[in-house]
Amino acid sequence: MDQKLKKIEISGYKSISALMPMTLDLGRINILLGANGAGKSNVVSFFRMLDFLMEGKFQKSVALAGGNAAFLHYGPKITSEISAHIAFEDSDNEYFYDFKLLPANGQKLLVNDEQTAIRKKGEVFQGINFFTCFNESALYSASDSNSIFFKNLISNCKVYQFSDSSHNSPLRQASKINTAQYLQSDGGNIASFLYLLKNNYLDSYRRIVSYIKMVMPCFGDFYLEPVNNLVYLNWKDNSANDYVFGVEQFSDGAIRFIALATLLLQPAKLIPGVIVIDEPELGLHPYAVDQLTEMIEDAALHSQLIIATQSKQIIDNFDADCISVVEFDDVNNRSVARKLDVEQLREWLQEYSISELWTKNVIGGQPLL
Repeated sequence: MDQKLKKIEISGYKSISALMPMTLDLGRINILLGANGAGKSNVVSFFRMLDFLMEGKFQKSVALAGGNAAFLHYGPKITSEISAHIAFEDSDNEYFYDFKLLPANGQKLLVNDEQTAIRKKGEVFQGINFFTCFNESALYSASDSNSIFFKNLISNCKVYQFSDSSHNSPLRQASKINTAQYLQSDGGNIASFLYLLKNNYLDSYRRIVSYIKMVMPCFGDFYLEPVNNLVYLNWKDNSANDYVFGVEQFSDGAIRFIALATLLLQPAKLIPGVIVIDEPELGLHPYAVDQLTEMIEDAALHSQLIIATQSKQIIDNFDADCISVVEFDDVNNRSVARKLDVEQLREWLQEYSISELWTKNVIGGQPLL
């Protein structure tokens, strides 16, 4: 069955209050729109935390972030726990994963009250599991089929961040051939992943190249020849000579677009079930942003996408019912999310684009004055 992420509820996490949880109802394409500091990136980081939980790296991530105060809403003196409810569904069943995180001595966050449940639509719950308090998620080390199913389901939600395009960034590094099973979250294996696509999924590879050519007219093709088991992101232009350019000769915007094209146009067999990206428009030419929205639509045929953005171009390329406005409520000191009501905006949208309504503060999402 093809399980889809239906809903997430988050409580007590970073800018999200424990008293007033944030709920997101999710479709194929989900655009999170809001000002700087509204809480969009905290939703993205929540999915990254899920990945750490499933990989057994949660306590390490807490320590690197500075301890539990970096996760609890206004710290452990104000917030006693983080809780989450995650719901998936397919045509027959609903699948639920719930957990709590409790502060402990040594600045840890202990994983508490994990629950998994499967409910056949229209019937009562089946097979609820309860786990006691652990340093790491019990799903990480459990070997029963139910736990493995849920671990795989949640692990298939992947966060990608390609904002670092500096000389020493992961995007510009050579990668080993044997690291190409999937595209890494920072794009650190993009060269070997493209090498895999070129040799095994040629149609997908050619589509990636065609989109890159549209935004970088001088680009001809990648030159992906392994050297001592390493693949470098070298390339040729569209001239008649055989000169090979190095990865350092891609501009910042070009290397980011290459990473986005590789992520979004990869074959259906390899693409994650849920893709989460924070501000993919950074550093892109307006024409490249238009191509990005096309690639998002393409990826949504096989995956769900959650995109945090401040791009007028991006929001104007999608229907209003794909967009949730994230704002910081300075009265209650918390982040809130509100899905746009298409019926409520119908008359407005006859005369204005969504970005114009955003600029005019009709739909909210503007910085607080």
